[in-house]
Amino acid sequence: MKILDVVCSKGRTGFYFDDQRAIKAGAEHDGFTYIGKPVTDGFKAVRQAGEAVSVMIIVEDGQIGYGDCAAVQYSGAGGRDPLFLAEDFIPVIDKMIKPRLIGRELNSFKELAEEIDNLNDENGKRIHTALRYGVTQAILDAVAKAKKQLMCEVVADEYKTQVSETGIAIFTQSGDDRYNNVDKMIIKNAEVLPHGLINNVKEKLGENGELLLEYVGWLRERIMKLKTTPDYAPVLHIDVYGTIGLAFKNDVDRMVEYFRQLEKAAAPLHLRIEGPVDVEEREQQIKVLAEITSRLHKENIKVEIVADEWCNTFQDIKDFADKGAGDMLQIKTPDLGGINNTIEAVLYCQKKGVGAYQGGTCNETNRSAEVCVHLAMATKPAQMLAKPGMGVDEGYMIVYNEMQRILAVRKSRK
Repeated sequence: MKILDVVCSKGRTGFYFDDQRAIKAGAEHDGFTYIGKPVTDGFKAVRQAGEAVSVMIIVEDGQIGYGDCAAVQYSGAGGRDPLFLAEDFIPVIDKMIKPRLIGRELNSFKELAEEIDNLNDENGKRIHTALRYGVTQAILDAVAKAKKQLMCEVVADEYKTQVSETGIAIFTQSGDDRYNNVDKMIIKNAEVLPHGLINNVKEKLGENGELLLEYVGWLRERIMKLKTTPDYAPVLHIDVYGTIGLAFKNDVDRMVEYFRQLEKAAAPLHLRIEGPVDVEEREQQIKVLAEITSRLHKENIKVEIVADEWCNTFQDIKDFADKGAGDMLQIKTPDLGGINNTIEAVLYCQKKGVGAYQGGTCNETNRSAEVCVHLAMATKPAQMLAKPGMGVDEGYMIVYNEMQRILAVRKSRK
């Protein structure tokens, strides 16, 4: 079965592009938007509508493989590729990618995906991560349709894995509405919650961590009050954006003692802390996270450390895993480019005995989220992110429902 055509359309994402540099420089909230001028190249406002490109691969029998090119909320920041705007990048697909795909046989996802993922532009630089992300999604779907398989089954066949016979734990994120949204998560029995968005020492963490301690205690009590089944015990996973390091001046001894307090506040629930420190340099970040992780293990403090900052590419993930820099690593799917890298990253973490968190961004689409469910079902990460958006319900629905479809279809074949 061959590719007949590649068609693109402009799309919207489930959230927004935010100019992180402008926000850090002092841009203030005005309702849901920001006051101030953008700083990062390509931005026309500090917050602007997220854009995507839907890629449709037309198979010669008339079927269509779908994928969505999308980039993270803070595009253009932290060494990432520039702002991803549809009108700028649809011509790149038409000029550079479409001619490579038309006429190709749909007999191997891995082969075609790796080719696109390693494609360079006219300046010798790899094409935008969002392009690699969306086009490889469409390739996977097209190969699955050509082979009359589910996408997860194609991945399992080509990477020698087994499709999960149970759902993958879904991690829901609250955004700033960290109280009302938690109620939604509990009502829906989310397995991992709430993310929390603890990105400010004074307002959210506390100068000595007291505000986060109070919040963790509230989470525990709220879950006990609202749970509808006696055995419901979700994992608490809180992203602190390096604020613990800021509050305790990156003093490992003080941070370890604080984690002991957090463990007690969360008990009997299990606690994960994402991004406890950000020392703003990759090698030092690996070193500090490895030290914190090792100390917690040595002192039998049951708090898992999740790596995020400076752990962006597949190579980063390998290096963090090799050095034990975290109990779990977030695999930010759009930042890795081709979805073949997400597959490889999860498998590498498992090989190294490190937890794999198949993450992403609120600024994706329903389609990219659905494809990511198939990757998760084929590779079995410890958890995957409910996405897109920050409203809990929509992202959880998209991920949960696709997971259940996979389970039901495969069960019906037995």
